[in-house]
Amino acid sequence: MPTYTTAPVDLYLNGLTIAPGEQVLTRLVISRLPSGTVIDIPVHVFRATEAGPTVLLMAGLHGDEVNGIETIRRLIRRRMLQPQRGTILAIPILNIYGFLNFSREVPDGKDVNRSFPGNPRGSLASRVAHRFMREIMPLIDYGIDFHTGGAARANIPQIRCLLHQDAETDALAEAFGAPFTLHAGLRPGSLRETAMQEGRRIIVYETGESLRLDEEGIDLGIAGTLRVLHHLGMVPSVPPPARPSVVCMRSTWLRAKYAGLFRSLVHLGQYIEKGEVFGSVADPYGENSVRLESPVAGYIIGVNHMPVVNQGDALVHVGRTDLSPSRVDLGAPFEEKPMNPLETEEEDEEAGEEMLRDGE
Repeated sequence: MPTYTTAPVDLYLNGLTIAPGEQVLTRLVISRLPSGTVIDIPVHVFRATEAGPTVLLMAGLHGDEVNGIETIRRLIRRRMLQPQRGTILAIPILNIYGFLNFSREVPDGKDVNRSFPGNPRGSLASRVAHRFMREIMPLIDYGIDFHTGGAARANIPQIRCLLHQDAETDALAEAFGAPFTLHAGLRPGSLRETAMQEGRRIIVYETGESLRLDEEGIDLGIAGTLRVLHHLGMVPSVPPPARPSVVCMRSTWLRAKYAGLFRSLVHLGQYIEKGEVFGSVADPYGENSVRLESPVAGYIIGVNHMPVVNQGDALVHVGRTDLSPSRVDLGAPFEEKPMNPLETEEEDEEAGEEMLRDGE
């Protein structure tokens, strides 16, 4: 944890001077809708009188990812963001356009989280990113970026960051204590990559799926956020996680080799062995069904809940604790064994009874 020996100073944001000890809500004006309605981004600022780090809590980079939005909303509503030292910037929704349209992107179809550092004369996504870089990025030391699985994909609560390359990032991930911690490379144009280039550390918290509230994931997100703030000396101590985080240094998406109706036979958090059946794909006319076997061992950290799949669609995300390459990583195809049509229904019914329902 860094040590701050200097006296706290004024913070300048959006044309305002915010003194130590103040709490302010300001709005960054981005643009207007075609109707003329102003689109702005509310930013909550919570300052202590004692010097300390500045931490960003931000959600809604993708407008349909509501779990992070609700997590920050509850933190604000429950008055949990009153730091004893330092400053907290809380932005519940960055992509207001996507939020209004139940969409991941902005109206021009671009992804804000692939548009950093942005351009004041570029696309709408690029302008949103640029305004963030001009107003927010220079102020922060650390951040938690809240996300949710997209396109009917559900993620188990997890932290994503670049592990074992920066001690401070590792410490933030460990302090958060999510059920899973996933080593994730930096994606070009992402907030996390740009922050790293600017000398800021941001970790990503993922839980649930788009447009659905994941209550367990929200509660874990609140607890993890408070543990990070405590680690930085900003809030009182909080309870430790119920169990140690499972660290996955690599992961593999298992994809559909055939198009059809996908049925998952696994649940989030489950450990599967290499060769274990994780689901099936059947044609919609009752003629053929294919059993899907995993070419790798690991934990199920993401599941596609969309039953209609095309060839190549991502089906389940397997987080792995091994470091050796697999035949999937090497690009060799794996064969899925056809089911005996007479056994299909019995196997499906048994698997269905054993399945648990689940709420970058």
